Amino acid sequence: MHSPHDPYVRVRGAREHNLQDVNVDIPRDTLTVFTGVSGSGKSSLAFGTIYAEAQRRYFESVAPYARRLIHQVGAPAVGEITGLPPAVSLEQRRSAPGARSSVGTVTTLSNSLRMLFSRAGDYPAGAERLDSDAFSPNTAAGACPECHGLGRIHRTAEKLLVPDPSLSIRDGAIAAWPGAWQGKNLRDVLDTLGYDVDRPWRELAAEDREWILFTDEQPVVTVHPVRDAGRIQRPYQGTYMSARRYVLHTFADTKSRTLRAKAERFLTSAPCPVCGGSRLRPEAMAVTFAGRTIAELAALPLSELAEVLSGAGGEETARVLTADLLARIGTVTELGLGYLSVDRTAPTLSSGELQRLRLATQLRSGLFGVVYVLDEPSAGLHPADTESLLAVLGRLKEAGNSVFVVEHQMDVVRRADWLVDVGPLAGEHGGRVLHSGPPEGLAEVPESATRRFLFPEEDEPAPVREPRTPSGWIRLSGVDRHNVRGVDAAFPLGVFTAVTGVSGSGKSTLVGQVLAGVPADWQAGEEAGAGEQFCAEATGLDAVDRLVQVDQKPIGRTPRSNLATYTGLFDTVRKLFAQTDTARERGYTAGRFSFNVSGGRCETCQGEGFVSVELLFLPSTYAPCPDCHGARYNPETLEVTLRGLTVAQVLDLTVESAAGFFAGTPAAERALTTLLDVGLGYLRLGQPATELSGGEAQRIKLASELQRTRRGHTLYLLDEPTTGLHPADVEVLMRQLHGLVDAHNTVVVVEHDMAVVAGADHVIDLGPGGGDRGGRIVATGTPQEVARAAESRTAPYLAKALGS
Repeated sequence: MHSPHDPYVRVRGAREHNLQDVNVDIPRDTLTVFTGVSGSGKSSLAFGTIYAEAQRRYFESVAPYARRLIHQVGAPAVGEITGLPPAVSLEQRRSAPGARSSVGTVTTLSNSLRMLFSRAGDYPAGAERLDSDAFSPNTAAGACPECHGLGRIHRTAEKLLVPDPSLSIRDGAIAAWPGAWQGKNLRDVLDTLGYDVDRPWRELAAEDREWILFTDEQPVVTVHPVRDAGRIQRPYQGTYMSARRYVLHTFADTKSRTLRAKAERFLTSAPCPVCGGSRLRPEAMAVTFAGRTIAELAALPLSELAEVLSGAGGEETARVLTADLLARIGTVTELGLGYLSVDRTAPTLSSGELQRLRLATQLRSGLFGVVYVLDEPSAGLHPADTESLLAVLGRLKEAGNSVFVVEHQMDVVRRADWLVDVGPLAGEHGGRVLHSGPPEGLAEVPESATRRFLFPEEDEPAPVREPRTPSGWIRLSGVDRHNVRGVDAAFPLGVFTAVTGVSGSGKSTLVGQVLAGVPADWQAGEEAGAGEQFCAEATGLDAVDRLVQVDQKPIGRTPRSNLATYTGLFDTVRKLFAQTDTARERGYTAGRFSFNVSGGRCETCQGEGFVSVELLFLPSTYAPCPDCHGARYNPETLEVTLRGLTVAQVLDLTVESAAGFFAGTPAAERALTTLLDVGLGYLRLGQPATELSGGEAQRIKLASELQRTRRGHTLYLLDEPTTGLHPADVEVLMRQLHGLVDAHNTVVVVEHDMAVVAGADHVIDLGPGGGDRGGRIVATGTPQEVARAAESRTAPYLAKALGS
């Protein structure tokens, strides 16, 4: 029995995910860092066990009726935890925030700014004071009625919808219409309504053309299709939808990137003519503070907004409200985010920026005596910004809190008071605590994968690789997007290029939006042509046959999507099961072994493997399906085995185990080998997409690309591929990326890891600062050349990585 004043959080018998009955003691009121290779179990210990238990205990104190309204993670698999205070979690959220979410809403700065205008703004003579809601574009009281608070309107025109007026409707004059049956249906409905679908478009009456393209009517008529030879087609009720209505509906509602990109080609986007893009009603825009409207202040970088508010003065109400705003802005700028504006939309922020904004909000909350559990707060941070992050974490600790951080950045690890290293490897080869104590103690743990990176050999020289010679160049001139203004950029072909710079300097804009969107005949380019508005001219594109952009977006939104289905491996597995003697005797096809369709799946749980159990006043919980017990399939399907394993047991194999099981099956071997090559041997084949991190999703996409038979010169674009990776995993990933270059392809990465940058052939450094103080190419050349650039904030860190 431990004393209530025991200064340690003591975990006993932790078995969450791959944790192997872990016992560990962690001192409170410290900065504790959890390290280990990807999949070792460190997040299972920090988040899945310690935070989950703290949350469960807190919710037990909440009234049962209120408790059922709150999403809860459930009780972790752990014997006992003592000495555990309340906990606050700041995770790298994978789900994309909505278009109306912004820097202001995440940090609550919007609320304070609206209150300032409501209570202390300068109103026109005779105007009534407005409530703070009237200054929000997200409320009915404040949103511009024309654009509904979005600030932009999408329109179309006849010349966009009908690019070739010499064609008839039957010959495809209305290019915006869908293809296949849906387009034929619209044509047949028009024919039934009495419009001539065989005359050239330009010969139709102007009023007919106007109605066909722009009407809001949706008449329903009985269509009698023309009978095709050998096919009986019965009359049906067909509904007409104008070309404009179809395009706007598709653009707003479709989940398909391809369909959305197609619809976008027929639209022009412009600032709302009523509010001018401010998103607000005229009454709100008539109120000013310090001579500016709320939209003008919200568009300023936070560092500039602070300067304006500091010199505003005013009555007592204004002084109190501006002081509160300045204090809130101060914590955000301290975390290196002063280049952001209040109105910057959340979907345009990286996961690292979002987490630091939430961290700034917590810093202002004034809580003490709690455990903050953070997920890689240095993700997306330039080494120059890591110092300010450490200062903020130090202040949280000094305020009387415990700060538990899952982290891979060795500069953060070295500053820890306590280190918990989990491993030694991933998945079933991990899940043990190798070291729990001061960081220097890890030097005595030879089996730790973290040890050699935390204590590099002093006399070990930095590896120097002779830079490759470019086979050509892609040159972009007049790049104009976000804060990248009038920049000329050159990307060498046939080499490995790293694009660097502090947060907000324009790296992702230049690579992820401009270079990825440059118009060319990319075979994989769903959005080809999107770059036309971003750059004046591009040359050198003819040397590239394909563009592949590998991002960190989830590989699926539901648990039904998994590693095996995404990589195509499951198709091979199902075919192998269908070829077994038992399956042939019973007439089972490959479809029988899918858990997504009826037939072979368990119908009780619809192939999910679990069922939701409603507990009324307690949170709903998930339990294994009472019929299939989590196997997902019905008993008849599970009677079919492949070399002694059922299809459910195959899905439960790790990639590493599956590689041995499917040895000698080329189609399966190819997919499994590439997954092993990018360091994902610890994942289970049936692991749901919702359980994968952004870094894992990116490496799965890369593995899917690696297993394809490559055709011609490919340009690979990756945005921070080392995010969420232990340095040992980074080495594995870099071998694959450099292998792509050795196979005569081009790789361009946006990167903060100086070890990766030091091994590049070419570096493009943007800056010198973020936001308006960035957007320029500060230095370019080999890593050694950029390391000597006087104006570059990257240079000193790169020089250190090069050992110079």
